[in-house]
Amino acid sequence: MSTALSSPFQLAVCAEMVFLDLPFVERVKRIHQAGFAVEIWDWTQKDIDALAATGARFTSMTGYISGDLLDDDGIARLLETAEVSIEIARRLNCPSLNLHGTGLDGQGLPLKPKNHVTGAMWIKAYKTLSEIAKLGERHQQVFLLENLNTQVDHPGTPFASAQDTLTLISAVDSPWLKMNLDLYHAQIGEGNLIELIRQSAPYIGEVQVADVPGREEPGSGEINYPAIARALYKTGYRGVVGMEAWASGDSNSAIARFLDSFGGDFI
Repeated sequence: MSTALSSPFQLAVCAEMVFLDLPFVERVKRIHQAGFAVEIWDWTQKDIDALAATGARFTSMTGYISGDLLDDDGIARLLETAEVSIEIARRLNCPSLNLHGTGLDGQGLPLKPKNHVTGAMWIKAYKTLSEIAKLGERHQQVFLLENLNTQVDHPGTPFASAQDTLTLISAVDSPWLKMNLDLYHAQIGEGNLIELIRQSAPYIGEVQVADVPGREEPGSGEINYPAIARALYKTGYRGVVGMEAWASGDSNSAIARFLDSFGGDFI
């Protein structure tokens, strides 16, 4: 694949989900050599020096080790581990740190599931995210709050929907706290993706993509990703679009299909 990408967006590929036959650092090198930026999840399981030595451009990584938005111990842990994550992000020159409404286990399930979110929980989450924004401002580091789906992948996750994350991010209203608008999760949970993009546009810090069903690369399922790309472009968004998707077959082919959807031909 050519390393010269033609796209108005900053295209990134999640190294956790492609080239699975390779050691992790080799996956990063392969993505970088193909001309894409790289995204990673849990940095505590990675050789940070080896990743930095690849020369890859990292666009996002998990921004905490544990904690949540709702109880005092979890909040303290979230803020503490977010600050530690900032130091790792600096070593990788990674501009964005990703958060969820609660800590997730190795299967993506919430460590403290909540099937009902009360008004008091909303207030607590708002205050916690306000502190995260202040932490980001102090360190000049952007945090992203990602929406998830509770129907298939993350049952019991509080503040999971894109509308929930939009409500919280717009209430905090800080340039240091943005949405990670994951369109795979939003399609499962809410649909109406183009209108969601228009509503969320002022608060989007990153867009992540995979197709439905199966969470595989764009073009493998029901989402019209060239139309999504046009809608994003029309809002003025020019930031990161990250493929956080499994390859339906060969990883190189999956990345090529991603580029087909978000290259410049849709304009």
